Amino acid sequence: EGGTMDPTEAQEGIEDAVKDARTRRLALLIAALAALLAIVSMQDDNTAQDAIISNIEASDLWSFFQAKTVRQFTIERESEALKVERVGAPPEKQAAIDDLLKAWAAKSAQYDSEKTGEGRKELMERAKAAEADRDLALAANNEFGYASAALQLAIVLASASISLGVGWLASARSGSAPWQWFLQGLDFSRRPCCRSRTSPHIR
Repeated sequence: EGGTMDPTEAQEGIEDAVKDARTRRLALLIAALAALLAIVSMQDDNTAQDAIISNIEASDLWSFFQAKTVRQFTIERESEALKVERVGAPPEKQAAIDDLLKAWAAKSAQYDSEKTGEGRKELMERAKAAEADRDLALAANNEFGYASAALQLAIVLASASISLGVGWLASARSGSAPWQWFLQGLDFSRRPCCRSRTSPHIR
C-alpha cells in the first residue's frame, strides 16, 4: 500500500544505484586513462624527435670523419711521394723536404686526434655515441607507441562497458601492459646522453 515498497522496485533501485556507482567509477577511469594517454603521446612525439636529431647528428659526424680521413690520406700519399723525391736531391732541397715532411706528419697526427674533440678518433666516438642515443630513443618510442595503443584500447573497452553494461569489458582494461610499456619507455628516454652537442668543424 502507501508506505510499502514493492520488492521488485527495491531490487531495481539497488541495481540502479550499483549501476550509477559503476558508471561513475568507469567515467573516472576513462578520464585518468585519457590523461595518461596525453602524456604518453607527448613522450612518443618527443622520443621520435630525439631519434631524428641523434640520427642527423651521427650522420654529420660520420661525414666529418670521412672528410678528415680523406685529407689525412692525401697528406700521407703526398708525403710518400716527397720521400721518393728526396732521394738523390741536393742537401738544401733535402732539408726543405724534411721540414715539409715534418709539418705534414704533425698535420696528419692532428687529423687523427685533436684536443678539441674534432680528430678522427674523437669524431668516431661521438658518432657512435649519437647512434647509441638514437637507438635508445627509438626503443623508448616503440614502448610509448605500444603503451599508447594499449591505453586507447582500454578507453574503448571502458566506454563500451558503460554503454553495454558489461562488466568484463571494464575488467579487460586492467592489465599491466600499458604501465609496463609506459615505464619502459620512460626508462629508455631518461638515460643520460653520452655525447657532446657541439658540431665539429673541419680544418
